[in-house]
Amino acid sequence: MKRRTLSSRAVMSPRTRLADLASSSAGFTLIEVVLALAIFALMGGILYGAFALAHSAVEKSQVSFARNQKSRSVSDLLASYVRSTYPYRESLQDQTVFFAGETDNLTFVSAYSHGMGGRGMAKITIAKDAGSKGATLRLEEAVPVRLNDESATSGQTHSLTLRENMTDFRLTYLDPQSNEETWEERWDGRERRVLPRAVRFTYRDENGKEVRWTFPIMMVVLAQ
Repeated sequence: MKRRTLSSRAVMSPRTRLADLASSSAGFTLIEVVLALAIFALMGGILYGAFALAHSAVEKSQVSFARNQKSRSVSDLLASYVRSTYPYRESLQDQTVFFAGETDNLTFVSAYSHGMGGRGMAKITIAKDAGSKGATLRLEEAVPVRLNDESATSGQTHSLTLRENMTDFRLTYLDPQSNEETWEERWDGRERRVLPRAVRFTYRDENGKEVRWTFPIMMVVLAQ
């Protein structure tokens, strides 16, 4: 009678076979490792791009907010001066008013003085200064009001740069005596004997965006 010889694998118990199978499938193949690294690199690129895009959007919004805040502050300051324009006369007998407006500069007397805390009259000059990269808008406030004595040593003068790198700056003046909306490029109070109804500021900022501010002169508006 022949005896059958069993191999060592044949006599393994079921528990031993399961352990052997588990140990043989515990590792990763090279393809699996490369695929996992590729997926990880792809996800990292997507996350970095999203983060960079969000960071750029935040920076742009902050710059835009700061620019809008500055523009609003300049507009509010100019509005305070122009709306408070006063029909200043050099004497009681004089029927003319002091207001000299051109397309690039404006000089008048305002009942609002920023240097004196908002009270008291001041002589205001708003002028455009040409530059290599664009025009600069400057404001000068002088107190007390002196029209003829330009070299007076007494008093106070405050200067402020309102805008820089402007182009196409233009001032126009609304005629209060016209039945239609008529904007003039020049306004001399000594000739017209009345203040304009409003002053319009038009220019393009450093980004080429058109900005237009229109400020009414309240004493003329209320008198009509």
